[in-house]
Amino acid sequence: MRNIAIVLVLGAGVYFIPGGGDAAALVGAIFSTAILAAFVMLAARLYRARRMDFIGLGDKWRAILYGALGAIVLAMAARSRLIVTGAGTLLWLAVVAGSAYAVYRVWRHYREYA
Repeated sequence: MRNIAIVLVLGAGVYFIPGGGDAAALVGAIFSTAILAAFVMLAARLYRARRMDFIGLGDKWRAILYGALGAIVLAMAARSRLIVTGAGTLLWLAVVAGSAYAVYRVWRHYREYA
């Protein structure tokens, strides 16, 4: 009951307080930035812990991995503009699916020779 009451109070604040929508957008942006920063810190920690594994992949597989991760980042950044049209949605899905498959293939290569 307490959690429901908290959500209702927050919702009422957004609805009734002038500028509440802007404040809610600001809080959402702050949370999004915090989550993104956490992912970046996690990726940096993973890279530092497994640096020799990444180097051991070889130039070709490492380029595929970094290219796929970069394509996923770009696709997520352009998602709001791409999913407006049908062709854009298909392009977005193709980029994300292709990049996910590339990451999977790099992982399989790593597991075969690890």
